[in-house]
Amino acid sequence: MRSVTYSMNVSLDGYIVGPDGGFDWTAPDAEVFRFWIDEIREVGVHLLGRRLYETMLYWETADQNPSLDEAEREWAALWNPLPKVVFSTTLSAVQGHARLASGGLTEEIERLRAEPGEGDIAIGGAMLAAEAAESGLIDEYRAMVYPVLVGGGIPFYPQRERRVDLELVETRTFSSGVVYLRHRVSR
Repeated sequence: MRSVTYSMNVSLDGYIVGPDGGFDWTAPDAEVFRFWIDEIREVGVHLLGRRLYETMLYWETADQNPSLDEAEREWAALWNPLPKVVFSTTLSAVQGHARLASGGLTEEIERLRAEPGEGDIAIGGAMLAAEAAESGLIDEYRAMVYPVLVGGGIPFYPQRERRVDLELVETRTFSSGVVYLRHRVSR
């Protein structure tokens, strides 16, 4: 069965964006960007909320930009053909290899798990991840922790009323001080 993973950049105090909505502190250096390129190769479909989808729209045409470096071209070549499902109540259309979700998140994940296919079902966006976590659908939490305190904003970890035990399965420290933590949900 395909794993459902939630992976985002996060500040040390637990936020994916700061109180002003900014996330400029998450700009990856070459080493971290290479890691994300390698990670996206393991994804079979990406589920996104509207905000993250709109942020990632840049990559739909980025490959036409002559100033992109080799790593950015590689990312675009992997990201663009990747199937994406966008959850939004305000968008009426999406671009590229994306489609608007026709049902709820639980139904979409169950359908994707039942279909033949390879690669993880990746979730991007805290609100979408909170809904998946509430339904017990997330198999792994992957946090790229940046050495910054932003003091508020949108939290990485969904607020929950129940305990979820996790098993640490991977860590990596980058020369920039960024730390990758990968935890599997203990079931």
